[in-house]
Amino acid sequence: MNAVNQLHPDASEEALRAWWMPFTHNRMFKAKPRLIASAKGAYFTLKDGRRLYDCLSGLWCSPLGHSHPRIVEAVKRQLDTLDFAPSFQMGHEPAFELASRITQLAGRPNDRVFFVNSGSESVDTALKIAVAYHRARGEASRTRIIGRERGYHGVGMGGISVGGIAPNRKMFAPLMIPGVDHLPHTYTPAEMAYSVGQPTWGAHLADELERIVALHDASTIAAVIVEPMQGSTGVIVPPKGYLQRLREICTKHGILLIFDEVITGFGRLGMPFGADFFGVQPDLTTFAKAVNNATVPLGGVIARDDIYETFMTGPAHMIEFFHGYTYSAHPLAVAAGLATLDVMADEKLIDKAAALAPVLERALHSLRGEPSVIDIRNIGLAGAIELAPVAGKPGMKAIQVFEKAMDEGLLVRFSGDILAVAPPFISSVAEVESMVEGLRRALRAVPV
Repeated sequence: MNAVNQLHPDASEEALRAWWMPFTHNRMFKAKPRLIASAKGAYFTLKDGRRLYDCLSGLWCSPLGHSHPRIVEAVKRQLDTLDFAPSFQMGHEPAFELASRITQLAGRPNDRVFFVNSGSESVDTALKIAVAYHRARGEASRTRIIGRERGYHGVGMGGISVGGIAPNRKMFAPLMIPGVDHLPHTYTPAEMAYSVGQPTWGAHLADELERIVALHDASTIAAVIVEPMQGSTGVIVPPKGYLQRLREICTKHGILLIFDEVITGFGRLGMPFGADFFGVQPDLTTFAKAVNNATVPLGGVIARDDIYETFMTGPAHMIEFFHGYTYSAHPLAVAAGLATLDVMADEKLIDKAAALAPVLERALHSLRGEPSVIDIRNIGLAGAIELAPVAGKPGMKAIQVFEKAMDEGLLVRFSGDILAVAPPFISSVAEVESMVEGLRRALRAVPV
């Protein structure tokens, strides 16, 4: 039997050597592998039999839990009729239905959806749409994109260029797109530590965009891209009024505002999109992850109708936008997407996420004063616990807590010395509270 088929919790490094794992400490992992065998509902089961509560809904992407029977059945049924359909010069009806339902859920039924396969692809697609839109309008000088420090916009070259997380960028500087500038991030611990929900201080940080406009001139700037809530860098919550101010400045200068809603889209904040939660409408919205509960890779960009129409000029037989992917609107991904939206609606899961949000808020903030905890942040059904680092070993404290949390039956996400949680919408109040109590025990079990 092939060695790969014999993997077990104490599998040898040789049996694990072929897969170069993403965003993973490969040497540490392969010396002590943690292998998932199955998943059901809000829990993973490891090869060694341990059952772990999924504290981050996969990677922010499985809010309905795992193997939801209606989604499983929809994908199986789709396989019986259409396993793949080319999206170049051809289409299949469910893809049009899903696009329509997404724009309706976003409250903008006249908008258009361009399907891709991941959050990274959705960002690079949105950037291309933004630059091409201005060119189509006769403003070809608008090529500059403004990102934000600590922003995560995937791992495409456009995404890391506008992103602001140093380890994602430093090896690839020669490949990054030119003409990018960055807003400062919005996290100032002296003013914001232990904020419950949105900080009340910091709206003025949006005015840095006016400084950037003055530096480069608005006629050179195509778009500003931000996450409504910065997730991957540790749940950085925007100050009250901050996003509204960005919207005002972008409108004033004819700059497109792009919301990267790969994490916040489809209910994470207790409303369909972060735009709804914060009351700010962008011009372009990227999405992925929860759109189909991560069953099959799927993402996309929602574009204002007038942006789409700007491209619809020239001879009708000519392609208007030279961009796309072999797997755009893959039939299996679309089937999972339609089933996911059905389940969300029928089981009122976005409302349930909203109801669980204050439960998570209260429980998380009860960890204030626990060993190594230096800040707690929350918004919607998401939160983060920031830890004091081990001297000279950044990131080690979070790894230690991560391992202790597994002993408590929890799979928690860490980035640097920040623990992030975003439980599945299907969770019970008891499960959310139990998750936080398990984290409390894990924190106390790690040497200060």
